[in-house]
Amino acid sequence: MKPRKAKDSLAVATHHVLPNDTNNLNNLFGGRLLEWMDVIAAISAHRHCRRVVVTATVNNVSFAQAIRYGSIVTLESKVSRAFSTSMEVFIDVYVEDPITGEKQKSNEAIYTFVAVDQNGQPLPVPQLIPETEEEQTRYAGALRRKQLALILAGKMKPEEATELKALFLGK
Repeated sequence: MKPRKAKDSLAVATHHVLPNDTNNLNNLFGGRLLEWMDVIAAISAHRHCRRVVVTATVNNVSFAQAIRYGSIVTLESKVSRAFSTSMEVFIDVYVEDPITGEKQKSNEAIYTFVAVDQNGQPLPVPQLIPETEEEQTRYAGALRRKQLALILAGKMKPEEATELKALFLGK
């Protein structure tokens, strides 16, 4: 299977925050943002492997800033690393003020997807080629995040986590 570049998995979606998207404080529902992130991340994962993909985990979500009613929200996602059957996808969320046009990053998330066949069984995915500095940083961090998740789930012994050992012990 031929490795693919991270940039080829880029997906971008833009939403206008409408009344049915908001809570009683006129802020975007967190659940609505999670839905938007799941959809855009699934598109990136699909673009990387060209297979049916399912959400395996929501690894991290940062709700750093409330998103107000009327805002324009742009989500950008890319596969940050591919493993044997899974892919980590990083999502950046930007908010644009509809009056001034000012844009700022407001949230981010990391999801993991697995490629599956028609019976729901995992399928191999292509390896990822990170090119930019940001892609390389996220690529390197993905292995550490995966090792930590495996340790916490009891599926890996801490002494087997080579990347984490190197990070903390310099070995």
